[in-house]
Amino acid sequence: MRFDQLLAGAAVERFVGDAASAEIDSLAYDSRQAGPGTLFFCVPGEKRDGHEFAPQVVAAGAAALIVERELEVGVPQAVVADARAAMAPVAARFNGDPTAELRVAGVTGTNGKTTTAFLLREILEGSGTKCGLLGTVKQVVAGVEEEVVRTTPEAIDLQATFRRMLAGGDRACAMEVSSHALVLHRADAIHFEVAIFTNLTQDHLDFHTDMEDYFLAKRKLFAELGPRTAIVNVDDPYGRRLAEEFECVTFSAEGGDADYSARDVAFDAGGARFAVAEIELRTGLPGHFNVANALGAFAAARAMGVGAEDAVAGLARAARVPGRFEPIDEGQAFAVLVDYAHTPDSLENVLRAARRLTAGRVIAVFGAGGDRDRDKRPKMGRAGAELSDLVIVTSDNPRSEEPAVIVAEVAAGAESAARLEVEVDRRAAIALALAQAEPGDTVVIAGKGHEQGQELEGGRKIPFDDREVAREELRGLAGQRQRAGAA
Repeated sequence: MRFDQLLAGAAVERFVGDAASAEIDSLAYDSRQAGPGTLFFCVPGEKRDGHEFAPQVVAAGAAALIVERELEVGVPQAVVADARAAMAPVAARFNGDPTAELRVAGVTGTNGKTTTAFLLREILEGSGTKCGLLGTVKQVVAGVEEEVVRTTPEAIDLQATFRRMLAGGDRACAMEVSSHALVLHRADAIHFEVAIFTNLTQDHLDFHTDMEDYFLAKRKLFAELGPRTAIVNVDDPYGRRLAEEFECVTFSAEGGDADYSARDVAFDAGGARFAVAEIELRTGLPGHFNVANALGAFAAARAMGVGAEDAVAGLARAARVPGRFEPIDEGQAFAVLVDYAHTPDSLENVLRAARRLTAGRVIAVFGAGGDRDRDKRPKMGRAGAELSDLVIVTSDNPRSEEPAVIVAEVAAGAESAARLEVEVDRRAAIALALAQAEPGDTVVIAGKGHEQGQELEGGRKIPFDDREVAREELRGLAGQRQRAGAA
């Protein structure tokens, strides 16, 4: 596609050079991906400015540049006010505007995005609509699972993925939409059929200035991207704000006044049962917070034209989400649950759910991530102290920070715990919790969920999966007990 045609209708301040002479074969924002025929976006970043790489990408064969200031590099350029904001509309046009055809449901909020997107995809697939998935745990394109780098990909990657979905037979996509993606324009130019708001609790305040700024980022999905149907959790105060401002389909897991209101909620080892009007629903996911996730997915499916019977069946059939309240069973006489909970609110939700299923004690193992919102660390500790019989504070993903310092900040909030232990080494902390568990207890290992690595200083990552570590330690305990019994 010709450079000038690709930019037709875009907010270009001026062209530099002969825009009609450049033929564009690919798009890139990473200089390592540039080659012959590439249109390269010179995006200023936190550490490096994409304009610095212009000579390098031109030498590699780039045909044209999107810039915020004119450069002396000898290829046509389009000068724009915001190179990052230009990526989404240009990428959508380059890929034939795939979401004009692909039915996209976006899920935003602090907690519950992953589960809600998984559930919605299961319902749509069960009703006969082949559905892609984009999220924190994995992405699924035309039925093939792929690894993810971030919750919501950059716009160039995102629009190309939508095109691959359509080419592979997908007709819908359930996707998580992060606040970072909304602020950084990754989700621009997507035609959202449905947008779901789950909740808003403290997180990412290293990126957002405060909770109001965080909320306004989420609000962009509804205010600026114009979904055909907005679906909002009105149990959440920020959800109620959205419902007051925009025309919404509302839901409430607490039996409140809403279009979809859960009543007669009951839990058992197999999940949850509840009623919405005259419809009986069941999900295999335990916990009150999962009732809210199920309601959001159910409401979205209905808005997308799925019949009530198919939606009920799809919800009941949906499998557990990896690393979300995931049970680990090696034949032990106590329960072990691994969950991604890494905010005070999500940890509280998981521990409350565990308490309802536990005859004995609740033992919690958790920490907090480095280079992230420090204010939530003592709040994490406080949530654990209030809802656990034994708190073991450990390292999470320390990144560039000293693990012991993070652990101390979390433990400071857990001083009121009935019993508090500190073990910086995460494997040792998990082993300690499992060794102390007795029949009827529940051990909750929180913070990393599905993650398969631990992030250390300098971006280094070492293999670490809470689920596999728990299994290994449980097998080791069983072996020790067998040897002790034989002796």
